[in-house]
This record gives sequence, structure tokens and C-alpha cells, in this order.
Amino acid sequence: MEKDIRRSVIAGTWYPGDPAALRGEVRRYLDSAAVQPLGGPVVGLVSPHAGYLYSGPIAAHGYRLVEGRRYDAVVVIGPSHRVLFRGASVWPSGGYETPLGVVPVDRELAAAILASDPVVNSDPKPHAAEHSVEIQLPFLQVALGSFAFVPIVMGTQDLRTCEALADAVLRASKGRDVLVVGSSDLSHFHSYEQARRLDGAVVDLVRKRDFRGLARGLEDGSCEACGGGPVVTAMLFADRAGARGVRVLRYANSGDVTGDRHRVVGYLSAAFYREAAGGKGAE
Repeated sequence: MEKDIRRSVIAGTWYPGDPAALRGEVRRYLDSAAVQPLGGPVVGLVSPHAGYLYSGPIAAHGYRLVEGRRYDAVVVIGPSHRVLFRGASVWPSGGYETPLGVVPVDRELAAAILASDPVVNSDPKPHAAEHSVEIQLPFLQVALGSFAFVPIVMGTQDLRTCEALADAVLRASKGRDVLVVGSSDLSHFHSYEQARRLDGAVVDLVRKRDFRGLARGLEDGSCEACGGGPVVTAMLFADRAGARGVRVLRYANSGDVTGDRHRVVGYLSAAFYREAAGGKGAE
């Protein structure tokens, strides 16, 4: 079991390493996130993955919406920043450690995803030093309490891979209440004004639930997102799971935090949800 625990690689740097300090910081972000209730249960989230100083207040908006909810499992999908590979990698057993404890892997769901499509593998290397999945976990631990999850790191982020992965998760989770989190930052190291233009294109496409348009924009460079594949996959999963409601919760970039507007990174929080009977559609 011990060898199946993926140890934290960013505690004490990207977020506090002390459990009380970490829980307190996440709690403050959640308490400061003003969000209106949605017209139904949240099925998917888009959440940023920078250090909490920069992205924590943005991420909190999505996690505030699911606080206190009970899911059968959570699937967290992040991009690979350090390992080049094709397809997507699942950590199949054990768990991921943060200062708030070990989040256990849902082995049954992980195995079903792995068996569902050859685009998915269980290579541990992409997980070893990757921050994009781990950074979501303390928010989930505070918002949900006890839960099981499946960590997935994407190498290839083209539309075909996104569709295959979304369908694999959908098939594997049939009959279960699953939350999918797409972990992504937006544009990197442009001026404040240019970042807002590029990121505005992503925000607009997410708001329209236009996953094909987003995949094209990421491919041709008309917009940017380092976790574009996870975002598109979360959108596809939500759509195919019948969640037709969407709300863009918060956008900002690092210039809004530091005041340095020369080279900024963009952050987005958005939610996809099933509408109640008689709901009015995308917001």
C-alpha cells in the first residue's frame, strides 16, 4: 500500500505544508467566494492550478458550489507539464497525499476507466512531479470532507483524445454520481491586455459549451490554456452526462494579484451542472 501512495511534491511551496495553515487558507478562500446557487447539481468544474497565492481565490468559487455535497467519486484531470507521452495516465490504486491526509483512489472506477479505452494507461511517471492534479486536492478535502477519486494526467490533448477519455470516464461511471474537475491555467506570460483578449476567447467558448470551437482555438493558437485537454474533456463529459447548464464563475490573472501586468498567467473557474426540470438553460 505504501508504494501506491503518491507523496506531495508541492506542499510548503505552492500551498502551505502545515495542515492547520493549509486548511485555514483554503477555508478563507472558500468563505470569501461569493457564488449564487445553480439550477441543479454540479457535474464538472474548470479550476486553475497555480500556487494558491495566485489562483486560490479563483478556484474557491467552483469548490464553494460543491461544498458539503456527496459524490460517489471525483475524477481530477490535469495536463502533463514535465513528461511527454501519448494518451492519458491513471494512477490506479493507493492514493495521493497532501498535508490534510491521503485521498484514496477509487480502484474500481480507475480500473473501469483503464479498461474502457486504449487511450488510457497506468504509467506512473507522468504523476511523479506533476502539480496539476495535486493542487486541486486540498480544496476538495476541505469542501467535500471524505471522498475517493481517480487522478488522470493527460499527455496528448487533441480533440480525439479528449473525446475518448470523456467517453471512457462516462462509461466507467455509469450509475454513479461523479464530479469531473478539469485542471487548467489559461494564457501564459503575455501582457495584461493581450492575456485578457486570449483568455476572453476561452471564457466565451466555455460559456457557450463549444468544446469543438475551444479545441480548434487551442490548436490554431487563437486562444491558450495549458490544460486545454482537461477543460475540453470536462466539457465533453458534462455534456454527454446530460449537464447542459454552465456558469463562468470567475476570471482573473496574476496581474490582478501582484500588480505586475507585463507577463501574466490567466485563471478561470467554471461549473457545468444538470438543470432542474423547467430550468432556463446555459447562463
